[in-house]
Amino acid sequence: MSNGLFDIPVTRIDGAEGTLAPFAGKVLLIVNVASKCGLTPQYAGLEALYQAKKDAGLEILGFPANNFLGQEPGTDAEIQDFCSTSFDVHFPLFSKISVLGDDQHPLYGFLTAAQPAATGDGPFRERLKGFGIERDAPPAVLWNFEKFLIGRDGKVAGRFAPDIAADDPRLTAAIDAALAKAA
Repeated sequence: MSNGLFDIPVTRIDGAEGTLAPFAGKVLLIVNVASKCGLTPQYAGLEALYQAKKDAGLEILGFPANNFLGQEPGTDAEIQDFCSTSFDVHFPLFSKISVLGDDQHPLYGFLTAAQPAATGDGPFRERLKGFGIERDAPPAVLWNFEKFLIGRDGKVAGRFAPDIAADDPRLTAAIDAALAKAA
């Protein structure tokens, strides 16, 4: 991959194929999302964050994934309808992918290699253990709604645990810092 992140092939939720090249020069928050997760209400916060900072150069990119207890069982059309009608999502959504395992999408291979550990990972990992759920150690994605922050230069600038909400000061400070930097 000559240009790294921006060369990775992706498919929009409407079936349009391409790469992340149209987002070059922007700050990206890439999130693996799910419609039937206890964290699904984060869609509202992500949309609010997107509306508040899109004019400053932030793009939130949602990648549905069904890797965690089957919490994203829908088709792309069903996911798009759910996001639109339940949370009025306007940030870009992509076709459902795998974020773990042998069929891990190249995007998530790139992201997890670039940033193996997530800020705030420990408390959520312990919470999962309380439900009898043991997860793979980093760099594996822990759960739905894990967030990867990409700077304008296309480099991973941070990774945040699933339960770090869109308005969490750790995330918003990192986004603001990334937005302040030139490409």
